[in-house]
Amino acid sequence: MSGLSSAPSGAADFAAVIAAELGEAVRGIDAAQAEAFADALDGAANVFTAGAGRSGLMAKALAMRLMHSGSAAYVVGETTTPGIGPGDLLVIGSGSGETRTLVPMAEQARSLGADVAVVTLKADSTLAKLASLTVILPGAPKSREQGDYATIQPMGSLFEQVLLLFGDACVLRLMQRRGLDTNRMYGRHANLE
Repeated sequence: MSGLSSAPSGAADFAAVIAAELGEAVRGIDAAQAEAFADALDGAANVFTAGAGRSGLMAKALAMRLMHSGSAAYVVGETTTPGIGPGDLLVIGSGSGETRTLVPMAEQARSLGADVAVVTLKADSTLAKLASLTVILPGAPKSREQGDYATIQPMGSLFEQVLLLFGDACVLRLMQRRGLDTNRMYGRHANLE
């Protein structure tokens, strides 16, 4: 139970267990891979994000914060997303690295001259092999047949949460590089709400 000697007895206790799991997992992020990912985000003409299910929601969250930080960022599949090409970066979040709908997307981006960054649990996955940059995040796979991190959470929750935190951390790194603060970021926030 990741740091608790007794079973959680309520939602607040479960939240504490999840926070402890996240604390342990983020300490396992490779610093060099993280900095290379931040470099790729910073240097891309346009950033496109993609993922399936909850990983896709985390990819959307990354695109939103990249837009706030001044990047041209798009979510694959949205009606206003332009075409991808040389100088662009496709970021794919996939715990398994085998998501069938994402593999052809990575292949197409590469064939059009774009770079592909894959954030995954599995260094030997199909998507990781297609990537020009791979970040291996700590976490637990949906099936508990493999993985270094024990979790009380269902399915891919730990990976998805670490994916969100990793994206936010990389945006903080971009903010640092670009001399941005939260007030300047807020100036790019949606204002028709």
